Amino acid sequence: MQFTLNGRPQDIPDAWKDEPLLYLLREHFNLKGAKFGCGVGFCGACTVIADGVAMRSCITSARDVEGLEVRTIEGLAEGETLHPVQQAWLDLSVPQCGYCQAGQIMSAVALLEEVPNPSEQDIETGMDGNLCRCGTYPRIRAAIARAAEATQ
Repeated sequence: MQFTLNGRPQDIPDAWKDEPLLYLLREHFNLKGAKFGCGVGFCGACTVIADGVAMRSCITSARDVEGLEVRTIEGLAEGETLHPVQQAWLDLSVPQCGYCQAGQIMSAVALLEEVPNPSEQDIETGMDGNLCRCGTYPRIRAAIARAAEATQ
């Protein structure tokens, strides 16, 4: 079984096929950006993008991404150039504790790829289900709006 991970073809080892994608990413590929939060797909800390769609890697088995293109937070920047969403996050000092931020960023990237010029309601709806215990929601929404402007 194979999938594409951050632009590179990868094998899914037989021993990992039935494990959550999150564990495959963290333990086999040593990509630590996606975090374990709730384990039931509710909090969004484990969000990655598969074929353009934000998905919760804690409730997706590795076998479910066979043949798909999966992007993680580690695959967003191009060399030293940050993705516009990552740059907006830094510019607006979005993170507080930072635990949820990779999942927030991945959901924001997927949103902007689907809706390049989102309204406030689009942002609210697109980010629904990504929880931030620190309450940085106003900065998150502002950073998404800034990233949208930067890519126009």
